[in-house]
Amino acid sequence: MHGSQARDTWSSSYRRPLPTCWALWLWRASASREESPNMPSPRRRLVRAVLAAIVGIYCLLGLAYATQTPKWQTPDEPAHYNYVAYVAENLRFPTLEAGHYPHEYLEEIKAAGFPPEMSIAPIRYEFHQPPFYYLMGALVYRIAGPLGFDAQFLALRLFSVLLGAILLLVAYTIVREVFPGDWLLALAATAFIATIPMHVAMSAAINNDTLAELTVALTIWLCIRELKVGLSRRQTMLLGVLVALALLTKTTIYAPVIVSSLLALAVSARAQGRQVLLRKLMMVYGLALLVSGWWFARNLLVYGDLDVFAWQRHDSVVLGQPTTAQWIAQHGLGATLQQFLAVSFRSFWAQFGWMGVLIDSRLYLFLAVASLTVCVAFIVWLVRIARHPALVSRYQRWALLLLLLVFLLVAAAHASYNLKFVQHQGRYLFPALVPIAVAWALGLLEWPSLIGQITTKLGAARSRATMLVPVLRGAAFCAFYLGFLVLDLVCLYLFIVPQLGG
Repeated sequence: MHGSQARDTWSSSYRRPLPTCWALWLWRASASREESPNMPSPRRRLVRAVLAAIVGIYCLLGLAYATQTPKWQTPDEPAHYNYVAYVAENLRFPTLEAGHYPHEYLEEIKAAGFPPEMSIAPIRYEFHQPPFYYLMGALVYRIAGPLGFDAQFLALRLFSVLLGAILLLVAYTIVREVFPGDWLLALAATAFIATIPMHVAMSAAINNDTLAELTVALTIWLCIRELKVGLSRRQTMLLGVLVALALLTKTTIYAPVIVSSLLALAVSARAQGRQVLLRKLMMVYGLALLVSGWWFARNLLVYGDLDVFAWQRHDSVVLGQPTTAQWIAQHGLGATLQQFLAVSFRSFWAQFGWMGVLIDSRLYLFLAVASLTVCVAFIVWLVRIARHPALVSRYQRWALLLLLLVFLLVAAAHASYNLKFVQHQGRYLFPALVPIAVAWALGLLEWPSLIGQITTKLGAARSRATMLVPVLRGAAFCAFYLGFLVLDLVCLYLFIVPQLGG
């Protein structure tokens, strides 16, 4: 598409209306796809009911974790709270200074269980973070202020739960975009995100993690829309705003957001024309720089030495935090790698408090077996797609490649941070939850297809095997979802509450 045709397409797309509420927009968008003539009305109602149940039950789980987990007993929560309180009370942004990471005091207060007589005020090592979450948190802080500290604290935790609920709707919408004919796959991916115990715990705490995950997911959704049908002018501007908000939310999501948006725009360029591509690139990244540039200019003035991300200041402040070089010198490279993999796995699923609350080893074994089983089936699915490329469209291949790219960039950020400091925390992979959830759902629901194929080869009628597969898919989804709901409750009431004294 070139010349006047491209300009006509651009101008006509500009006139498309843009809803103002993203959550409502996503709900309406996903609902409209379910209302296609190909889906019977009873099934459409069932899908809506199951999705609503997944989101509703997640909110109840989030409420339980938010109320039952003692104050400050999630990683970095005091530092995030102090940032929110500083912005709300001083109406300006803080500066990270020496002494804001009191290592010895932090270890002492953690060991004591954060008793009321020990103040969290000195714990301020998150003061270098980009400001977007803390601006919204400050608004919640001030609104809930007249209700007292306890209500204020709970409101901030529940704000994270709300962001997590929106994340579920975005994840469902993304999977429906990529696999519009498989509603169970979308529900399974959504249920996966909604029931990871560690994710439920972290999204029921005061931190900027869930907002970062939501920003990445929204960017993925718009990038997939660009690959599928192309973005209108207003939607392209929205992508630019999302890139800006990512830059103002968390530095660990810079690479996946910027690179994935660049990939989507570049791939669609062949269909839309070079002029349209250049306009969109300028609109997305120019708008992103316009909206977020003030923050980096401020950091440059405050921290100097071209420290626009405040990373140099952070590294100079967090003295006492164990470094990877020290760990390797003490334990050896092999033991360090083993520790990195083992702890990352456990803390992706369920390692609570300040990494001090582990669940029963048999539950970790169950999670390892489940993960291996799903991974094997996912690899089988990939092999099947490689052998029969016609099973997925060109657009779906690009969408899956984009999801893979996001995962690889997030995993690389996790690994690179651990090259400097010992931070073997699997929760750092949560910005890639949507790609991980898609892979999990594909693997989970591939097993029924494999069983159907095996049944046919053993002599069963093809018609019976065909009828068996949907039943097995539904059974696999129900078993997985109900099992993980039980696991969430077990983690909270048999491990977190007893060990943390809630």
